[in-house]
Amino acid sequence: MRYLLLVSHGTMAPGVHSVIRMLLGDRENVLSCSMEDGVSADTFVEKLREVIAPITADDSVVVLGDIVGGSPLTNTLNTLTEAGLLAKTIAFGGLSLPMAISALMAIEDDLDDSALVENVVSEAREGARQVELAFEDEDEDDL
Repeated sequence: MRYLLLVSHGTMAPGVHSVIRMLLGDRENVLSCSMEDGVSADTFVEKLREVIAPITADDSVVVLGDIVGGSPLTNTLNTLTEAGLLAKTIAFGGLSLPMAISALMAIEDDLDDSALVENVVSEAREGARQVELAFEDEDEDDL
């Protein structure tokens, strides 16, 4: 099985996980773990080990972390290394809901690693843009 693992500071990862459940239904291959305020890295890793317990050596993992170089993503990659899973892991920073949905759809469509990466990165780029707002000119008379 290929898993989608969401990790973050605060409650972002469980929040994105919750929205995925709301929009797409519960998926057994979606996991999330967060480092909430005041929680040490060691405590986060203990919780993470419990979260990733279902992942076996036959599985692979797509990790979406909130910040590249942040403690949740760094500790997750170290923990996956310890579990012997890093060679079967693709990791991204910049977690967003569109990225997570794109990754999940790529997993469900059984895309190869290269196509999965392209889809997720493309979705991340497209998802971050300014929304153009149109305002009526207050000086114009209504017709």
